[in-house]
Amino acid sequence: MAGVSDDELYRQYETVNLYRRGPGAKIELNRPERMNAWNEQFSVDLLAAIREVTGNPEVRAVLVTGAGRAFSSGADLKEALERADGGPFDVYRELTERYHPLITGIRQMPKPVIAAVNGPAAGIGLSLALACDLVVAAESAYFSLAFVNIGLVPDGGSSLFVPSRVGFARAAELAMLGERLDARKAVDWGLINQVFPDSEFAVRADALLDRLAAGATKSYAGTKRQLNHWLYERMDAQLEFEAGIQREMAASGDFAEGLAAFAAKRPPRFTGG
Repeated sequence: MAGVSDDELYRQYETVNLYRRGPGAKIELNRPERMNAWNEQFSVDLLAAIREVTGNPEVRAVLVTGAGRAFSSGADLKEALERADGGPFDVYRELTERYHPLITGIRQMPKPVIAAVNGPAAGIGLSLALACDLVVAAESAYFSLAFVNIGLVPDGGSSLFVPSRVGFARAAELAMLGERLDARKAVDWGLINQVFPDSEFAVRADALLDRLAAGATKSYAGTKRQLNHWLYERMDAQLEFEAGIQREMAASGDFAEGLAAFAAKRPPRFTGG
């Protein structure tokens, strides 16, 4: 989406680009060769960008999107395997120190945040999208709570964000079956707000950012506080609860098998252990 004539590159991090569009800002996830998968540097850069737009009084609305063909494919399992080098994953620390500040940073930002989902949003990538206030998607995009496919559970707040949007039955379906949900069906389910034809996506997402950036900023912030108070007052506790369960899952045999299957590019053979 970046590169439109009205956009100005404001700050360039190693894995994230920050653009200014008048009083609007765009955070572009920029690891297109890895489908914007999250690695350690990505978490650092994204948090810096979120803090930058939060603290800048000239920024009145924010849009988060992805470079290349994906919004975000989730955690970078390839890099995680390399870093672990056969040892255990400290999933709890990863979540609490790197992921949670990003999610809470978006929810607590006193400005409207749009997720412009240009392609797949899976795992923690879906959590990031749903942490935003409005979610719009290209028609070719899809959404996936892919955690179960490697023996894990939803994290990054998705155990809260998904059921608060679509209810128990559909949240359980997404989490337990781990199947893709296409953008049109995601709108029908109430998971996201709008879907645009691919050819119109960039222009229409920009128009929404411009509208919010020119709107009643304090009113948006007040509405966000109301929604947070009603729906997400216990978000910190739920994030902590998620991290604790994820730590249990990371010690399981099924997670080990899920990673081995991922590395070998074969279907996993779970045993329930």
